[in-house]
Order: sequence, then C-alpha cells, then structure tokens
Amino acid sequence: MEITAVMVKELRQKSGAGIMECKQALKETEGDLEEAVTFLRKKGLAKADKKADRAVGEGCIHSYVHAGSKIGVLLQLNCETDFVANTPDFQGLAKDISMHIAAAKPRFVSREQVTGQDLEREKEIYAHQARESGKPENIIEKIVIGKMEKFYEEACLLDQGFIKNPDISIQNLIKEHIAKLGENIVVGNFTRYEIEK
Repeated sequence: MEITAVMVKELRQKSGAGIMECKQALKETEGDLEEAVTFLRKKGLAKADKKADRAVGEGCIHSYVHAGSKIGVLLQLNCETDFVANTPDFQGLAKDISMHIAAAKPRFVSREQVTGQDLEREKEIYAHQARESGKPENIIEKIVIGKMEKFYEEACLLDQGFIKNPDISIQNLIKEHIAKLGENIVVGNFTRYEIEK
C-alpha cells in the first residue's frame, strides 16, 4: 500500500511523532491509522522505560485550586531540562496531574512510599474481613493479595486510573509524555489540601 503525505500528516497530528516515525508506523500497519497510533504509543512507552534512570534536576512546582477554593494541590513535577519544563506539554501535564490529585485523593506518589506500618495495617484489616465472612484460611492470603492491589490502585498516584481517561494510569500518562518530550519525567511529591465541612 502506498503511504501518502496526507496520511503521514494526519498521523503526525494525532500522535505528535516525527515524519519518519509516522511513515514507518503506517508501513508496519499497512496504512491503518488507528493501528499506527497504537504502534507509535507502544514504541514510545518502550523508549520512556529506557529514560527512567536519567537524572531530573529541573521541573516546576504547580499549584491548583479547585473551583470554590475548598481543595488545593501543590505538585512537584521534575524533568531533565528547564527547556522542557517550560513547554506547554509539560505544563499541561502538571495541570492534569494536579487536577487528578484534587479529585482522586491519592495518599502516596508510588508503592515504594507506602510505609511498612501502613501495609501491615491494611493486610490485617483485609485478613480480618475475610475471616469474618467465613473464608477458609488457605484462601485468605490470596484474598489479601488481591485487596492489596486494589489498595495500591486507590492510594498510590502512579497506579490510579487518570480521571480524564481511566483506561490509562497516571504512570502511563507520564510515560506518554516522556516519549513525546524526550526526557525523563518524575513526580517529586505533592500535597493536597481540603477544607472539610
């Protein structure tokens, strides 16, 4: 199948990838635009994984105050250079993550931040609930493991489904931006404030 300039242009607009990458993706997918977008996203996520060890000495502190001024978020989002930190894509990502934190109320950035004390307390609660509902001892451990995965998805920012598109996690949203911007991006920390009634 012939790959036309119009097809390449359309794919570039959808994906933000370069001309040669778009041509290659269209060749690999025999001109199927949606498949080409998926192909580029997979390739981008693989590239993002390779950048994960690079130092992040720049970035921004983004503040977000939700309508009504009852919820606010301060987010530290790091990248490698001040050039990328000042791009609309990076600033947009900071805003999206801040809005997500306001809505989804994560307690930790990642699984690694969850303390041993918190983990033990959650495991005890889930084991107790399973015993109370009459589950046999030999499957309680499996139930606890499953419930802990759910706990991570609810409590850890990077594991949460993005509020604007729950099909992708915040971690994968960041990876997509790493692939697009060509630099490692890391959530340094965040603080969420809420005035409770």
